[in-house]
Amino acid sequence: MKQFYVQQNEAGQRLDKLLAKLLNKAPKSFLYKMLRKKNITLNGKKAEGSELLSVQDEIKIFLSDETFALFSEPVTTTVVEDDLEVIYEDQNILIINKPVGILSQKADKKDISMVEYIISYLISTKQITEEQLRSFKPGVCNRLDRNTSGLLIAGKSLSGLQEMSRLLKDRSMDKYYLTIVKGDLQGKRRIEGFLAKDEVKNQVKIYPAKTENSEYIATEYEAIATTVKKDYTLLQVKLITGRSHQIRAHLSSIGHPLIGDTKYGDRTVNKLFQAKYGLSHQLLHSYRLVFPKMHGEYECLSGRGFLADPPKLFEKIKRDLF
Repeated sequence: MKQFYVQQNEAGQRLDKLLAKLLNKAPKSFLYKMLRKKNITLNGKKAEGSELLSVQDEIKIFLSDETFALFSEPVTTTVVEDDLEVIYEDQNILIINKPVGILSQKADKKDISMVEYIISYLISTKQITEEQLRSFKPGVCNRLDRNTSGLLIAGKSLSGLQEMSRLLKDRSMDKYYLTIVKGDLQGKRRIEGFLAKDEVKNQVKIYPAKTENSEYIATEYEAIATTVKKDYTLLQVKLITGRSHQIRAHLSSIGHPLIGDTKYGDRTVNKLFQAKYGLSHQLLHSYRLVFPKMHGEYECLSGRGFLADPPKLFEKIKRDLF
């Protein structure tokens, strides 16, 4: 018999969802059979599986150690050097400065993403154990392209994941980027359009009017500096909506592609910066986050802003141009 007490990061979910994590190799039919036969109980009583769990709820699983092991695959973690640039941390969230070249989340089982770095960091600092990863896994709340650097928010707790995801979904958190684009842009402007993604090519197109499978987008930019020859502009970009490749494709669609962008950029410009600086990725950095007014457990974040320095190569190119 195995006995579990529901922890903070497990509360609020359905019993059957937690059981599927604890017995991750068992088919659903087996779990529901065990519930019907009272081989799995909740607080000493028969349960259906749809019950929402609370902290300190008692779950008993009346299976032999051999049977439990048969249906429970051990959690394995990929240990990576936890060399994270931590911008902010509390009991619920972690804000880091993501470097260029690392995925926010895995696209393939073999990938090493920021999630693996974050979990390794939490294990090494004894904030979570491999056993706890069986029922709750920390994760990132926003995504940055592999070659986009900057501020990435991770949820260390279930509450943190849920609250940050809510802020991102309702767009109440302000997100600002730095980028260098081709051409001369002046002042501050909001541009709008409709974005459609080709999942096979992992590429998007921007349209002036609604088309099939397209989504509305809005991007705001403000010129910070322009080169003497008016051939490049340093921009602050604010995401009003947050779609895949939005900044890169949207600015390219108005004739001002990002320097180094191999997917939406200008090949001639990219070759120049490749030859001079070895640049092989877009110059796009998520440098500032501003939280809205917060209450309760998250009041400490209310109205706060966080900054992340751009990568050294970005800074060098910026100094040389402007």
